[in-house]
Amino acid sequence: MSKIKFIFAFLLCAYVCLAANIKHPLHVSTTELNYNQQDKTIEISCRIFTDDFESILAKNYKQKIDLSKPAMKNAMDEVIKKYIAAHLQISANGKPISMNYIGFEIDHEATNIFLEVEKISNFKSAEVTNTILYDLFDDQMSIVHIVRGKTRKSSKILYPDKKFATNF
Repeated sequence: MSKIKFIFAFLLCAYVCLAANIKHPLHVSTTELNYNQQDKTIEISCRIFTDDFESILAKNYKQKIDLSKPAMKNAMDEVIKKYIAAHLQISANGKPISMNYIGFEIDHEATNIFLEVEKISNFKSAEVTNTILYDLFDDQMSIVHIVRGKTRKSSKILYPDKKFATNF
């Protein structure tokens, strides 16, 4: 229940800040891994505040960043793919796995990034190393959810910590 209250408070804060045209006071991202038993894949989504994400991409890659401009979509896909590969690592069943970048979309104040891991026949454990936006904020919080069937395990990772591991 406290997780629901936390998520509700986060969304309420984000809405109020947007309505008042204020920068958000929280530095938070969420990453969710969802094991698809039927397809034997792990579907991954990351949700990051767009203004923060554009700032770190511009800083790291020294180029104009505009995630909302359709003409720049291919160039933005490349920098996002590089950034996520450098700041999100996942191990399944004790072995590092390679993620396939699917794409991104803007959803109001956030950017959603989609990745997939194929050919995971038996998903028994996971370890997530997440340093998204750690190179921008020293108060960054990463919320990680790992879902396998009806079991959902979640953790809040606070800077400078960067790992969450769980078994099913």
